[in-house]
Amino acid sequence: MRIVIRWAAVLVAAIWAAAACAQYPSKPIRMMVPFPAGAVSDNIARILGTQLASSLGQPIVVDNRAGADGTIAAEAVIKSAPDGYTLFLATNGPIILVPLQHKKPPYDPLTAFTPVSLLGRFTFMLFVHPDVPAKSVRELVDYARANPGKLNAGTGNMGAVLLGAQLAKLTGIKFLNVPYKGEAPALTDLVAGRVNMMFYATVGPALALAKEGRLRPLATVLVQRSALAPEVPTISEAGFPGITPMGWAGLYGPANLVPDTVARLSRAINEALRRPEVRDSLAQQAFEPNGSSPEQLAAFIRSNLNETRALLREAGIEPE
Repeated sequence: MRIVIRWAAVLVAAIWAAAACAQYPSKPIRMMVPFPAGAVSDNIARILGTQLASSLGQPIVVDNRAGADGTIAAEAVIKSAPDGYTLFLATNGPIILVPLQHKKPPYDPLTAFTPVSLLGRFTFMLFVHPDVPAKSVRELVDYARANPGKLNAGTGNMGAVLLGAQLAKLTGIKFLNVPYKGEAPALTDLVAGRVNMMFYATVGPALALAKEGRLRPLATVLVQRSALAPEVPTISEAGFPGITPMGWAGLYGPANLVPDTVARLSRAINEALRRPEVRDSLAQQAFEPNGSSPEQLAAFIRSNLNETRALLREAGIEPE
């Protein structure tokens, strides 16, 4: 009798789960974003959320949980029910850098979340102050070699730190890293000439300043040129193919998300990323869309963890 009761309970749970999947989604879906409203990631969430709402038939509510390098949003997702109604638009910050920068990481990114789809890459551009006598990356490297210790670089996030480390390793040049609490104050000091160069991710404001002659863009760290500045060469075209894009975003759910729900979400997000109007809107955010399967995102994360761990070591950045 106990065996019958146990199997009956299992059967009821299976039927309930199947029914829940068949009805998914039946209420609004919350998309957690680890940055404040108005940030590039927030804009991306709202662009994609509109498309997902249309294809899934339920509103997508963007929930901004900024702070602690994305840990606040990440932990809220981890604690949520694995029912598909809480999603995480995560960047490489909370998924890669937070776990690698702590001796005792707050979570394991490989087990704490369910991968849904890669979303794409952020455009980093290398800018210099006009007083720096370099109009190309090659000229910047030559200037740095001829003037050791004279250049400094403002960094508003870890992606910029790692790109600077890649440039230094590839070319052998040395420059002082000047860290800031975000890109905005770093950009202010770059325009003022208090720092000489900067890898910058939220490129819209910086490009507006470049049009006024207050900054000079030298290269974009993407596979192809940015639609926002097609005249600016890629870092590979500039002669430095070893410098790779550092900023990306992906869509996740909490651990143990139902496979059928994952599949439906992945299909919906990849369909949205293929729409010309969505791609155009994302391009205006200096974001290069690139979807994936859940399995491809999981493999990408494993690879990116190993690559970033090595870069942090080479840059002399130790876990705290």
